[in-house]
Amino acid sequence: MITLKRTNSNDKDFSDLIKQLDKDLRTLYESSQEEFDQYNVIENLDTVMIAYENNEPVGCGCFKKFDVGIVEIKRMFVTKVHRGKGIGAKILYELEKWALEMGYHFTVLETGIKQPEAVYLYKKLGYQVIKNYEPYIGNELSICMKKILTFIKE
Repeated sequence: MITLKRTNSNDKDFSDLIKQLDKDLRTLYESSQEEFDQYNVIENLDTVMIAYENNEPVGCGCFKKFDVGIVEIKRMFVTKVHRGKGIGAKILYELEKWALEMGYHFTVLETGIKQPEAVYLYKKLGYQVIKNYEPYIGNELSICMKKILTFIKE
């Protein structure tokens, strides 16, 4: 059974999952990932979600304010052995719900061209590809997406 916990960026489970995410991204993007590292710093953030299976942390995600009414989804990750179980979708849905509760109505996110599973998931969940926003403008490895949160169903 998957359980979700709202927490903050100081959570040790979140830190451990982020280390795994960063390792995966370095494997995919090699030295190109170094450019992205500066955009992935998550500190003093109170909008972190962690997924657990049998009390083991298996996935995470978070969001931060991007603009008026808009949050940016960051650090979405599910451990390799737990992928394909719908955990990423559950995390994302709860992040969207949380953002809506806080008065936001749009989400944006950036993912990479070497992550087709992530792109597929986001499109399946209603995200649409948009022009790359700062700081990803001109970066051919990046895919930026946006979603309207007004129609989230319980």
